[in-house]
Amino acid sequence: MLEMTREEFEELVGEALDRIPPELTRLMDNVAVFVEDEPEAGDPDLLGLYEGTPLTERGEWYAGVLPDRITIYRGPTLRMCESREDVVAETEITVVHEIAHHFGIDDERLHALGYG
Repeated sequence: MLEMTREEFEELVGEALDRIPPELTRLMDNVAVFVEDEPEAGDPDLLGLYEGTPLTERGEWYAGVLPDRITIYRGPTLRMCESREDVVAETEITVVHEIAHHFGIDDERLHALGYG
């Protein structure tokens, strides 16, 4: 398995977030991004997870709720990658994938766009 400290990985996630175009990040609402070492035991290969209510599904009722949560998982990413460059690329793909869920884009469309 490729070695990378949690701090290094968190920095890569931050850099991936910085590459999201400002016109999109301005539209993101009530969402927080976290880095965790491992996903729940039932899905050890999960690279990222979006939990919340996509922007496309929010209505008048949406108020006073906890932020949506995007989690990027370090362990599975490092296990699947062979180099630091692979980790950088995979982290960016995963961050974009989970942010797309925040915007209401489903997995089928993301796969078609190359972010699957």
